[in-house]
Amino acid sequence: MYILGQPVLRKETEEISADYEGLDELIANMFETMQKAEGVGLAAPQVGLPIRLFVVDLDVLSEDLPEYKGFLHAYINPQIIETSEETETMEEGCLSVPGIHESVRRPISVHATYMDENRALHDEWIEGYAARVFQHEYDHLEGKLFIDHISALRKQLIKKKLLAMTKGQYNCGYKTKVNR
Repeated sequence: MYILGQPVLRKETEEISADYEGLDELIANMFETMQKAEGVGLAAPQVGLPIRLFVVDLDVLSEDLPEYKGFLHAYINPQIIETSEETETMEEGCLSVPGIHESVRRPISVHATYMDENRALHDEWIEGYAARVFQHEYDHLEGKLFIDHISALRKQLIKKKLLAMTKGQYNCGYKTKVNR
């Protein structure tokens, strides 16, 4: 897992073809990595690849949110077409920014296009918590992190933690890669 400070986390990503070499294995590995780290989403830049791909597993929330039973998806070359005007603020965290959780305001739904793990094309509105996770992971593909959405004051309050993180000073229970 690449941690804050790795340049790949701040790069815009490139689209890939449906026959991208090793894509199925990469998707399977990303799901495994995300699940071992107890995340609900993981974008390719977080594993060092500057490509437009992320995976989401909301099945882990299905005990409290039954609508997400069996919700495991890969999103290849996703694009956000438009977002709802209505927004909601929720706390977010990120596997690439361990130990930091902040309130982030996001649209409650997004109109997106993408190709799934079976190479089927989709054009749909994604709503609720799935929309939040989609936007969070999509940001990774644009070189953005959830901390880019917090206020200047909140950013100032966590500045020392973020700087320490870029130097490898943080704790988490999964294997990571930092700039050194």
